Amino acid sequence: IANAQVPSGSMETTIMTGSRIIVNRLAYIAGEPQRGDIIAFYYPDDGKTIYLKRIIGLPGEKIEGIDGTIYIDGTPLMESYIREETEGDFGPYVVPEDGFFVMGDNRNNSMDSRFWKNKFVEKSEIVGRAEMEYFPELKWL
Repeated sequence: IANAQVPSGSMETTIMTGSRIIVNRLAYIAGEPQRGDIIAFYYPDDGKTIYLKRIIGLPGEKIEGIDGTIYIDGTPLMESYIREETEGDFGPYVVPEDGFFVMGDNRNNSMDSRFWKNKFVEKSEIVGRAEMEYFPELKWL
């Protein structure tokens, strides 16, 4: 496992700024990352900084944002964790093999796949899956 403190508000209100979380480094040894997983990964544009975002697009899928709605292969994505409509359109992008399109839950305050030069997180760059918050409250993610 890894211990991390969340430095920004990009995942609010799911994970608040300053929260401490546990990341499972072995989460994908026996399985594949899934849509909705919150992952820690190396930021694709520098390969050094560790980010925390939610997987939205899986390998081979076409993802785009139109009028505040995210579409996966033309079907609207239902997202119960979003608190406000996403501003701005993006895409379409086709997620490459072994790649993932990620976004923060606080969409209008998140630097994520929509804005990066290298739009996709490679599976090999995933550190692990966020499993639980232990401060300031105890909750499973």
